[in-house]
Amino acid sequence: MKAIATEFRDRRQREERKHRLNREITAPEVRLSGPENEPIGVVSLMEALRMAGDLDVDLVEIAATANPPVCRLMDYGKFKYQEQKRAAEAKAKQTVIEIKEVKFRPGTDDGDYNIKLRNIRRFLAEGDKCKITLRFRGREITHQELGLALLNRLRDDLADTILVEQFPKLEGRQMIMMIAPARKKAGAKSATEAAGSAEQVG
Repeated sequence: MKAIATEFRDRRQREERKHRLNREITAPEVRLSGPENEPIGVVSLMEALRMAGDLDVDLVEIAATANPPVCRLMDYGKFKYQEQKRAAEAKAKQTVIEIKEVKFRPGTDDGDYNIKLRNIRRFLAEGDKCKITLRFRGREITHQELGLALLNRLRDDLADTILVEQFPKLEGRQMIMMIAPARKKAGAKSATEAAGSAEQVG
């Protein structure tokens, strides 16, 4: 019964793995290492499987192309868990850059403009990129120069802290500009200071 359960588990996990386990291994003999990676030597496949059963661990093929193949006795589930944990930790260390969207209208008043400007400064200070969307409604589309003037004003206000990745471009009824922090450390610091002074002004 235990062998059937093991075979079922092996079959179910086979597509998710890059190692062969237990009865998937076909070589008549293998070079075996123990659970602590201690060398045991060359043994028959049947002997290796018997040892795996006695220790209640898996027989894992580490190097299939070696002659004979190199196998190790280990708890494969635990090994996979540690491998995934290491991959997750490595991923967590990578900086994730988000794109924050901030929306304007051609007639955005100064009070609203300053609030949005503060938010943009904060996003940039945190290392995120910003997608500035300016939406035209109805007949406003005939006055694109007002929207362009607002985006240019925004660009000038943020000049010391940004890198413009996409200059204002009309897409349908929207004008879009993409901006990113100019520098990692110095840029973040100056953006934070600027945000602080903007808070005091507001």
